[in-house]
Amino acid sequence: MSEERRRMLLALAAVCIYDKEREKKNRRCWAKKWLLQRPRYSHINLMAELALQEPNDFRNYLRLDSCTYQQLLSLLEPMLTKQDTCMRKAITAHERLSATLRFLATGRSYEDLQYSVAISKQSLSKIIPETCDAIIATLQEEYLKFPETEEEWLDIAKTFEERWQFPHCLGAIDGKHVKIVPPANSGSYYFNYKKDFSVVLLAIANANYEFIMVDIGINGRISDGGVINRSIFYEKLNTGSLNIPRVARIMNSETVLPYVFVGDDAFSLRPDLMKPYPGPYLSPQQRIFNYRLSRARRIIENIFGILVNRFRIFRTSIKTIDKIVMAACILHNFLRRNCNQYIRVGVDIENLEDGNISTGYRANNELLGLQITNQGQSQTMARYVRDQYMQYFNNEGSVLWQNRFTNLNTFT
Repeated sequence: MSEERRRMLLALAAVCIYDKEREKKNRRCWAKKWLLQRPRYSHINLMAELALQEPNDFRNYLRLDSCTYQQLLSLLEPMLTKQDTCMRKAITAHERLSATLRFLATGRSYEDLQYSVAISKQSLSKIIPETCDAIIATLQEEYLKFPETEEEWLDIAKTFEERWQFPHCLGAIDGKHVKIVPPANSGSYYFNYKKDFSVVLLAIANANYEFIMVDIGINGRISDGGVINRSIFYEKLNTGSLNIPRVARIMNSETVLPYVFVGDDAFSLRPDLMKPYPGPYLSPQQRIFNYRLSRARRIIENIFGILVNRFRIFRTSIKTIDKIVMAACILHNFLRRNCNQYIRVGVDIENLEDGNISTGYRANNELLGLQITNQGQSQTMARYVRDQYMQYFNNEGSVLWQNRFTNLNTFT
């Protein structure tokens, strides 16, 4: 090897060594220093203080009390616990769940939330969907179970009659547009009638302010009259596979009526789905029917309002839509059964004693309602069933306060 060639190789080697050393100096650390001090800067410390000193503030912070939080954590911990490695300790189930609940409660972005929970936005983008998956997998079977037997439907109908004086009612149905960040290259696929991007949340509620069915994912471009037609619920309703009870006599009456769901003008009138009489010029009997139906239907309206008020993620545009919405609906049912102060009578929902349907939260601007559409000529049998209910509500099925409230324009 010549001397000149040897010098060139040595010079090249020296340049390579210099570049590697320079790269090491410029290389960013694998985690920011303040994130490595999570036990010091995390909101976990604040939560511990609030649980001991200010229980009301703890409930406002995560939308549930500390006892209910511990109950929820114990149910989800097996799925949320990760393995520590030789490089670092895993983010605990406590930290994962509290970050997710805070995200649902506030609707803050990952970038903003990372400063409260001391978890990087990159980790949060994985942790929160994973926690939502854990909530769905662990709680759905018990807390969002769709009725499968005739006995389960009869229990729902009995509660509707006892609490809301609407016999043979199997559930209140409604749909809302949930704003989303549209996927890339989706064009106008999710563009709705309000000139925004959304998917439709179709839900049915029982008389206890709990969801019994949630269908999320229908794109907002679909006409609102066709939303229910694309749902699994409607398919089963048409095929008769819901095991709905047969036509029966109403308790303490000779009137025989079918079991029905109640909805608003966004849905077609069917023998098994009642909606109000349309138009401004209604008879007193028709106005009473509309009031009685609206009083039962307002349950689902109130639930949507409570959902928006408790989980303010619905006041923003959501990205991982299906998981977040389903998890929030399941958490609503879980808190409804286990957290005594989750719903306040007279504030969040109607007072059972006054018959007023104007009280309670409603999702006004955050969740857009389904558009009222002309559904064409109703079936003769469907109109007959509605007339039979009207006759019942104006005779043996009347309640003391209905004449007073039919003079108010608070129902649709």
